[in-house]
Amino acid sequence: MKTGSDNVVIAEIDERQEGLDSTEDRLKSAVPAVAGSRPKRRRTQWAEVWRRLRRNWMAMFGLAIILVIVFTAIFADIIAPFDYREQNLLRVADPPSREHLLGTDDLGRDILSRIIHGARVSLQVGFVAVSISLVVGGTLGALAGYYGGNLDNVVMRFMDVLLAIPSILLAIAIVSAFGGGLGNVMIAVGIATIPVYARIVKASVISIKEQEFIEAARAIGATDLRIIVKHILPNSMAPIIVQGTLGVAIAILSAAGLSFIGLGIEPPTPEWGAMLSSGRHLIRRAPHVATFPGIAIMITIFALNLLGDGLRDALDPRLKQ
Repeated sequence: MKTGSDNVVIAEIDERQEGLDSTEDRLKSAVPAVAGSRPKRRRTQWAEVWRRLRRNWMAMFGLAIILVIVFTAIFADIIAPFDYREQNLLRVADPPSREHLLGTDDLGRDILSRIIHGARVSLQVGFVAVSISLVVGGTLGALAGYYGGNLDNVVMRFMDVLLAIPSILLAIAIVSAFGGGLGNVMIAVGIATIPVYARIVKASVISIKEQEFIEAARAIGATDLRIIVKHILPNSMAPIIVQGTLGVAIAILSAAGLSFIGLGIEPPTPEWGAMLSSGRHLIRRAPHVATFPGIAIMITIFALNLLGDGLRDALDPRLKQ
């Protein structure tokens, strides 16, 4: 038999249940159901970065210029109106005309065609040099930041020695020792900028390796290599992407500087720095020979810097709303 106290408890439970039911009904009526509606999917991290990047019109302007340059480099053989090696000694240093839109150089070659093909060389130097710097410097920085101790001291003291030498002088020394050519220029420029990526990656690894999800990975038995590759490096990509974008601009400028002083890519390969160097003695009589390659370098560096600044803002977590 139920006692009086049991009846009181049952009555209280019923009242609470009725209150919950009425609250649920009010919530349902306040939020009308929409036929076929689905919960809004949460944006991924990179989708959010792309959304914030699109709002920066300067970064998108730089990205558009870079895409045009990349497209031009890929289809240079189709877009170029002339063969970049074709010489016409009867039309040396001709000014811009309907036939040669940007004029001809000191050997009668079409400047526009050489600039178009030079975009392929410059972008190749930039991306390969940054890849070398990123792979070598990133590996050393990740190991130094993760393990610390004596390994950190040895690696970073070596990086300090390289940083004490200006990167362009180090690249000049390497090219002078091993000779010019496209391959040696890419290696020289890549080696000269290794310390920058090593220090950036080390700083990111140090800030991440003590977080809770890294401790959880260690607790379930993940190896150091797996922790570094699968957990630490993917969470360190933001500063690396920004520096890589700016590093391409620095590599292109360094390669142009090496070619300008005669230590870079050997002729007849079209390279913007070499074109500048070959046209400097005509700067008074035919300024277009050196001006247009210089403008090509300026526009490319400018676009890469705009994109790098935009990526920095889009990847900065402190700017998220």
